Amino acid sequence: MTMTGKQAKHRKLGNSSIEVAPLAFGGNVFGWTVDEATSFSLLDKFVDAGLNLVDTADVYSRWADGNKGGESETVIGKWIRQSGKRDKLVIATKVGKDMGDGKVGLSAAYIRRAVEDSLRRLQTDYIDLYQSHADDRSTPLEETLQTYGELVQQGKVRLIGASNYGVDRLDQARKISLEHGYPLYQTLQPEYNLYSRADYENNLEQYCLKEGIGVINYYSLASGFLSGKYRSEKDLGKSTRGGKTQNYLNPRGLRILAALDAVAGRYASTPASVALAWLIARPGITAPIASATSLEQMDALIAATQLSLDDDAIRQLDQASAP
Repeated sequence: MTMTGKQAKHRKLGNSSIEVAPLAFGGNVFGWTVDEATSFSLLDKFVDAGLNLVDTADVYSRWADGNKGGESETVIGKWIRQSGKRDKLVIATKVGKDMGDGKVGLSAAYIRRAVEDSLRRLQTDYIDLYQSHADDRSTPLEETLQTYGELVQQGKVRLIGASNYGVDRLDQARKISLEHGYPLYQTLQPEYNLYSRADYENNLEQYCLKEGIGVINYYSLASGFLSGKYRSEKDLGKSTRGGKTQNYLNPRGLRILAALDAVAGRYASTPASVALAWLIARPGITAPIASATSLEQMDALIAATQLSLDDDAIRQLDQASAP
């Protein structure tokens, strides 16, 4: 029952040579729920702690009033220019979600245009991990993968990944890439956390383990529910995302929180750190994605990478959260 006090070992992204710390910072908050100055402080603290994977998307955060998309990448780009720490970051961004004006999907023409927009906003000449944000069944997989191959050859992209893909499409893409010599999807972004387990564990986990696909899962804290911040209906107004957690307020959700409280107490930690440490310990998970809007929340993310749960703790959490 020890806090190791040192960083968990870096892990490779899929079968590539790129290594990342076992936790990714979710950049959806940049240009949305945190201002630029706070964003810079969060990125500084993240990198100074030895963490390096930042996940964003071109569409972040188009949903916020007055935004048009690209805000998150722009903030990261400004931080890179100001800090000079591009070499300390592994940047993962995404393409394909609707940016308006017909800018959507994974066609060759659109990807070629979107990647230039992302590079310009990020103020970098390469993207470490470029991900298909959602499956585009109106574009042949061959076309998308061939285009990614061109970007890799041009040095604009190092690796490619997929987000929100099912096993059937992942496997089709893999076969096409192997047949034609296109890049392979090295990572997958599914929804996965202590509450939402069944879909990933039943449908994706074994395939990703078999093929060596790295998993960088989103909603790692179930929109903040697993931090323990929302324990009753009256807590839902505590933040912008509070309403999303209403679905978790049921006997199973409260049982999970009770187990997180118990394990956190044993390790003198927090529910958020424990929930992330459970994910980090899960076979096949490369780096869960979690966001922070304050330096205090960032401390909980960093602490998760230094927390090594014993078998009893993992068993307790497994049982409380059994789907």
